[in-house]
Amino acid sequence: MVGFFQRYEELPEISPQTGEIVRCNERLSINGDDFDVYLTEQTFSESVLTALCTNSVIKRQFGDVKITVGQNDYDTFRYINHGVSDLALVKNNVVNAFGASEIYGYQELASHPDYTAYFIALREKPELSKEYLLGKRIGILDYPSSRSGHIVPKTVLKSLDLNDNNVSLHYYSSHKELRRGLLSGEVDIISSYWDKNDAETLSKSYITALESSVSGMRWYLKMQTRNTDLKCAVQNIIKEVAATQTKKYYQQVDIKEPCTDANAQ
Repeated sequence: MVGFFQRYEELPEISPQTGEIVRCNERLSINGDDFDVYLTEQTFSESVLTALCTNSVIKRQFGDVKITVGQNDYDTFRYINHGVSDLALVKNNVVNAFGASEIYGYQELASHPDYTAYFIALREKPELSKEYLLGKRIGILDYPSSRSGHIVPKTVLKSLDLNDNNVSLHYYSSHKELRRGLLSGEVDIISSYWDKNDAETLSKSYITALESSVSGMRWYLKMQTRNTDLKCAVQNIIKEVAATQTKKYYQQVDIKEPCTDANAQ
C-alpha cells in the first residue's frame, strides 16, 4: 500500500479537486479556523455536518465546518498524508501506511466493527479454485487501499495463480456500483461485504468468504494539543450520528477511552 501511494509524492501539495464539499449554512464566528472533516462514506455527511455546526464546542473553537466526501484513494492520500483533516473516517491501514498518527497526532476515537470479505455471485455459490474462477469476469473496487473490494480478492487470485491473463477484472468506483455491475450482468462475481439490504436482491446462499476479519472503519481526530473539550464533543457526536444511520454496520460503534460525563461538558 505504501508503494502505491509513493507515486503521488512528486505531485504538488494542492487541495484535492475531487469529492463533494459541504459547509455550515453560515459561518459560526469570526474565527478564521475551519474544522476540516474527511469522510469516505457519503451517508454520514449530512448528519455529521448538522451535528458539528450546532455543537457549542465547535462554535467556540472554529469559525466554520468543512466536510469533504472523498471519491478515491487520491483524495484520501491528499487529506491524510498531508494532515489536512482534523477529523477523518477512514481505514486504519491508511493511517498506519502514512504514519499519520506519529506525524500529525491522529488519535483513534471510535471504530466500527470488523467484517468479512466475500465473493458474491448471482445464481451460484463461488468456488475458491483455479478451475472455477478461470475466465470469470470479476468486479473489484478501483481503490487499491480497500481490503474487501481490492486487496483481499487480488491476494486470493494471486494465491490461486490467477491474474489479468486468465480472469477478467472489472473495476468499479464503489460497493454500490459493484452490485449494479453484478445485477446487470456485467460481471459474474464481485468482491465486497454482505449488507443486510443485500437480501432484497441477492442470495446469501451464493456468497463465499475470502477473509473473516477485515478491519472496519475508524474515526481519527488530530490531537496535536490536549484539546479534551474537542475530543469529548466529537465522541458524543460520533455516538449520536451512528444511532441515526440506516446501515446496521454504521449503527455499531465502539468509543475508545470514552469521556466521562464531567469531561463531556
